[in-house]
Amino acid sequence: MLYIYLIYGLVALKDINLKIKQGEYVAIIGLSGAGKSTLLRCINRMHDISEGTLTVEGVEISKLKGKGIRQLRRKIGMIFQSFNLVTRISVINNVLVAFVPEMPFWRKTLGIFTVDEKKRALMSLDQVGILDKAYVRVDQLSGGQQQRVALARTLAQNPGIILADEPVASLDPVTANQVMEDFRRINQEMNMTVIINIHHVELALAYATRVIGIRAGEIVYDGPSQDVNDQVLQLIYNGQVDKGGSTSHANEAVST
Repeated sequence: MLYIYLIYGLVALKDINLKIKQGEYVAIIGLSGAGKSTLLRCINRMHDISEGTLTVEGVEISKLKGKGIRQLRRKIGMIFQSFNLVTRISVINNVLVAFVPEMPFWRKTLGIFTVDEKKRALMSLDQVGILDKAYVRVDQLSGGQQQRVALARTLAQNPGIILADEPVASLDPVTANQVMEDFRRINQEMNMTVIINIHHVELALAYATRVIGIRAGEIVYDGPSQDVNDQVLQLIYNGQVDKGGSTSHANEAVST
């Protein structure tokens, strides 16, 4: 069973104490600058912690170096708001990028992928419902389809955890709901831990089973999404939330 423990003592995050079990679907919410992205990026060692411990699958990742960090990141899929895709090439070639870190140098140089790698890439595209787009250039896809390519690329590496940093911030409401549903389906069908940093409160409450609210670098709420009410939202957002659960920052990108 997977556990993540984090006690982080820096100005960005203060006295964070979390345990996230395998198979949870967690949404992290809060104002811009609250520390949401910092927390997410600590989990895969994009940021180092200055104090405390952070353990993933029994390994204290703050002690990892070099190859150990690379191996950790193979187990943790990271999805960004900007998708990080090469738009000039096909969808399947973007998904195949997931295998590059483990390929021998000569195959990297020649761009040669095995039959098994190609099958896994196609299966990942099928899992997110865009198998028919496999040989289409990415720049011909909609924003929602591009986000699904990014998700397929992450699935191809077979991670135990998916971290998503504002994955629906640039999408229209209908597409955002579709992408959030993709995350929920993958979470349920594959028992994959999903941790999403998100500004859209209504989406967090509709899809995640657990919500972590961060305010000024501290966790002020951690519990079931169904228990989040107006009083909790006012606490998380420092009074900057209306009764409908939206904030004046609802469409901003994360700036932590």
